[in-house]
Amino acid sequence: MKRDKLITSQVISLIFIIFLILSGCAMYRDISPGTVKQIPIGTGGESDTKGKSSIVFENGRWQTGTIAAKSQKEIKSDSSIVAEESVTVLPLNEPAPPQEYTIGAGDVLYINVSDKPEFSSMSTGSGSLALGQAKAPSGSRVDGNGDIHMPYLGTIQVGGLTLTQAEKRILEAAKKYLNAPWVVVEVGEYKSHSLYLLGQFKNSGTFYMDRPLNLLQGIALGNGYSSDADLTSARLIRDKKTAPVDINDLLTKGDQRQNVWLQSGDTIFIPDNKNMFVFVFGAVKKGGPVAIPPGGLTLPQAMATAELRDTGHDFHYIRIIRSLSTTRGELMVIDFDKILRGEAMPLMLRQGDIVFVPKSGFGNWNDAINEILPSLQAFSAILQPFVTIKYLSQ
Repeated sequence: MKRDKLITSQVISLIFIIFLILSGCAMYRDISPGTVKQIPIGTGGESDTKGKSSIVFENGRWQTGTIAAKSQKEIKSDSSIVAEESVTVLPLNEPAPPQEYTIGAGDVLYINVSDKPEFSSMSTGSGSLALGQAKAPSGSRVDGNGDIHMPYLGTIQVGGLTLTQAEKRILEAAKKYLNAPWVVVEVGEYKSHSLYLLGQFKNSGTFYMDRPLNLLQGIALGNGYSSDADLTSARLIRDKKTAPVDINDLLTKGDQRQNVWLQSGDTIFIPDNKNMFVFVFGAVKKGGPVAIPPGGLTLPQAMATAELRDTGHDFHYIRIIRSLSTTRGELMVIDFDKILRGEAMPLMLRQGDIVFVPKSGFGNWNDAINEILPSLQAFSAILQPFVTIKYLSQ
C-alpha cells in the first residue's frame, strides 16, 4: 500500500514537472550539471558565404565579408544576435577657408602709417634711438567689438578683415591728414583664433592659430599623444557639439577625408584608455556604466552587474547600440535566453556599448531609443562620439 502511494506520488511529481516544461511558464529553463552542448564555430555552405571563402564565429557572432554592408541581416540560428542594422552619419565636409589670416578680437596689430609715430601704433620708447636700433612697437589691441583705437585716426573697425583689407581701411582714414600716405599692418600677437587641446596630448593647453590649420596640423601642436591615449574615443568638439570626424582613422589609417579645417574655438579631446565602460539601461535595478575589466566583459557579466528586475523585462530582445567609429555604428537585437541556455556563445561587449533591456518584446528601435535618451543625456560626457553625434546632437 505504501509502495503504491510512493509510486503515485512520484508519477504526480513527474507529470507536474513535464507540465511546467511544456507550458513554458518559466522564462528560463536551467541546464542540468554536466550538460555539454556543441555550438558550431566553423563554416557554412556556399549559400551562407555568398561567394566568400568562409564564415567565422568571432566575439560571439558570425562574421563574413558582406555582413557589414547589409542594412539588416538575419543571423544564423547558433548566434545570439537576432538581427543587426548598420548606421552611419554624414562626415563633416566644408570648403577650405581663405588662406590669409583674418583679424579678430584680442589680436595685437603693429601699424605703421607713412613712418610717422604720431599716426602709427608703434613707439620708440623714451630717449633717442642709436643708429641702426629698431623701433620698439607697442601695437594696437583689437577690442571685443573688433575695433582698434589710433592716434588722430580714431576708432577703426578691423575685426573680420584680412591684413590687406585692414591696410586699405586705415589708409582711407589717413588720407584726411596726410598726402599720399602708405600703411603697413602686421600681427604682433595672435590671440583671436583659439584652439584647445585637451586630454592625452604631450603638450596640452590653449593655442592660437596664426593661419588656417587643418585637423592634423592642430593635433601636431600638442607634440603628439601619450601611449595610453584612446584614439577610438577621440573627438573634435565644435560649438559645444561633437563633430562627425574620425580622428582615429586620420591618425592610424591616414584617411585624409577626416583632415578637416579647424575653426576658432574648436576643441580636440583625446581621452585615456584606463577607464573603459559599457552602459546598461532599461529594466534593470542598477542602470548606468559598467566598467570593463582587463580580461574583457561579456553580456551575461554586464547583465549580472546591472541586475535584471524581478518582473517587467524581456531578455529575448535585448538591444545594443555599438560604436564602430566616430561616424559608423550598428544596432543589434540579442536573444539573451539563447546564451543562458548554452545555445550561443556569450557576446563580448566593446568599449562604449549601450545595452538596453526592454520591458516587453513590443516596439521598434525608435521606441527603444526614445526611452534610452534621458539616460544617454545624463552620461553624455563619457559616451562614444558616434552615440553623441547620432542621438544627442539632433
